[in-house]
Order: sequence, then C-alpha cells, then structure tokens
Amino acid sequence: MKRLGLIVACLLFACLAAGAQEKKEEQKPTLGPPPASSQDQKKEQRPTLGPSSEESLGGPSNAVTNDPAQLAHTRRIYIETIDNRLSDKLLDGLGKSGRFRIVAERSQADAILRGTCFDSRRLKTLHSEVYLNDRVTGKSIWQDSVRVPYNPPSLGKAVDRTANEIVKHLAASTVRAQP
Repeated sequence: MKRLGLIVACLLFACLAAGAQEKKEEQKPTLGPPPASSQDQKKEQRPTLGPSSEESLGGPSNAVTNDPAQLAHTRRIYIETIDNRLSDKLLDGLGKSGRFRIVAERSQADAILRGTCFDSRRLKTLHSEVYLNDRVTGKSIWQDSVRVPYNPPSLGKAVDRTANEIVKHLAASTVRAQP
C-alpha cells in the first residue's frame, strides 16, 4: 500500500513538473516588441482619467442639479449681488443665452441665483460658488463651484471666464433636466 501511494505521488509530481515546463516554454523572453495582437490589446486596456473635458480648462464640471423638474420649469431668475461683479457678468451671460428671463424684482422670479466669488491673491485663484434656489420655498434647485487661476490673466478676465463657465454649466444642466 505504501508503494502505491509513493507511485501516485511520483506521477503527480511528474505531471506538475511537465506543466511547469510547458509554461516556461510559452513565456520565453524576447528582445523585440511583442506581437501586434498583444500591442493592440495593451492599447485597448490602457488606464485613463475618464473622458476629456476640453470645454472646461478647470476640469470636470462641479454643477449639481438638486431638483431637475424644478430646473426644467424655471423661466425667470433674479440675480442677487455677488462679489467681484460676478453678478453683473452672470446677468449678461444668462440674458444672452435666451433660456432664462432675468427679472429686476425678486417677487417676479421663479428662482433666485446667489453666491460668492472669492479671490485669493496668495493662491492666485478665483473661487466662485453659485446657488439657484426656489423663490418661495428656498429649496435648492441647482449649484455650481468654479475655480479659475488668475494673475495672469487679470482678475477681471478671470471673473469673465468664471461667469462663462457657470452659464455653460447651467445650460448643460438645464438640457439634461428636460423631460
């Protein structure tokens, strides 16, 4: 019985050694490039950082739609005063977009756009956050956060660029919110 166990163990060892030898023969090192099919597979499997966002130099959009139905039905917006004259730039940009009607009195609006536009001279960055809230309930409809470097460009140009980004993000969010 011991002999039978020893013979089975030897056969098993021989099979494992033969399998290991076949694997070594399959993986012979080469000095040249791998075959074309391997290169094609490598190209397809390269890691990426996601789809490119050429329209925004500041990276992906940080715009968040909290209530798509309300955003789709918002037509009239009142814009509160925002630092660094961002509110003036948004007023121009949103007015030209044609999607929204900018109103002069809060009581006429469907939603209120408010926010901040903080320039950090030490970091040479303009950080803006805007919020679109329902006029009656105060419920958040949409929000966005944009960071733009400046110095160069000047602070005024950075505010222009920020307003353009916010208008683009709001337009894209509005299109996605349509039923």
